[in-house]
Amino acid sequence: MPVIPYSSYRPPLLLRQGHLQTIYPNFFRRVDGVGYQRERLETPDGDFVDLDWSRIGANRAGIVAHGLEGNSTRSYMLGMVRALNRHGWDAAAWNFRGCSGEPNRKLRFYHSGDTPDLQTVLTRVLQDGYQKIAFIGFSLGGNVVLKYLGERGREVSPRVAAAVVFSVPCDLAGSARQMARFENLLYMKRFMTLLHAKIRTKMGTFPGAIDDHGYQGLRTFQDFDDRYTAPLHGFKSAQDYWEQASSESLLEAITVPTLLVNALDDPFLSPSCYPYAKAENNPRFFLETPPIGGHVGFVSLNRDGKYWSETRTVEFLSQQAAVGHTSGGLS
Repeated sequence: MPVIPYSSYRPPLLLRQGHLQTIYPNFFRRVDGVGYQRERLETPDGDFVDLDWSRIGANRAGIVAHGLEGNSTRSYMLGMVRALNRHGWDAAAWNFRGCSGEPNRKLRFYHSGDTPDLQTVLTRVLQDGYQKIAFIGFSLGGNVVLKYLGERGREVSPRVAAAVVFSVPCDLAGSARQMARFENLLYMKRFMTLLHAKIRTKMGTFPGAIDDHGYQGLRTFQDFDDRYTAPLHGFKSAQDYWEQASSESLLEAITVPTLLVNALDDPFLSPSCYPYAKAENNPRFFLETPPIGGHVGFVSLNRDGKYWSETRTVEFLSQQAAVGHTSGGLS
């Protein structure tokens, strides 16, 4: 323990496959009932990130982090924010640099290990006097959350009471190899197209400092990270970036009750992204691996429009409230 041996997730009959779980929400899910108020946060290096707040007047708040090239308006973000509000939490949906609809100011943008920006967000949320704060992260955002908690260890703010993350490529090198497989070609093409748009925006803002010459020859995350992510963010290479930004090596240092949910049929994750041994050796780090769920899927079909990932999140937060813990707890 605390590897969770049996998951409560039961997929709909016609969505019992990882690719279907991954694709279905992007085309068919619509989430109503969330209204945002935007706040811009200045970062210590002269850039900014945008928070989208959904407040109900609670004394506790969830910070929600999206995945690669996502933003606060993606259905999984809106669904989680709505679920938090319905269960007595304010929510701050964090848009990474350049993901809020406006280019960020710097040549750099965001990456999988960008924990200083999470510290900026947390510092701002703490200023509102919330008694308890929870982190919720998806995919890349989940890796940032895990890495932050592992880096901080016992130094994390005592008001950070719990974390729940889904579909996390905690070993970035392994996930990059997995994404380069033929069966993930369509996903890879979509990401490369989205990232190309980001590079072209940077070209307009910083003429001569960055270019997309030969971009069509880039096929994988290794290609992109070697050419752009690594040099723009101070890494030597894609491999160096993956090693430094991955959360997997830091999981044993986590002291805040944290749940990682990675479906076994997630097409984006390698076997190294299922850290059973780390969970067995850390009583604060829980690992749940449903057989089905895809990548940021976990689809549920019900009248409330709530996905299982949202149900599981509020359930875990409630469980921690009942148990409490030495770093602050939810009680």
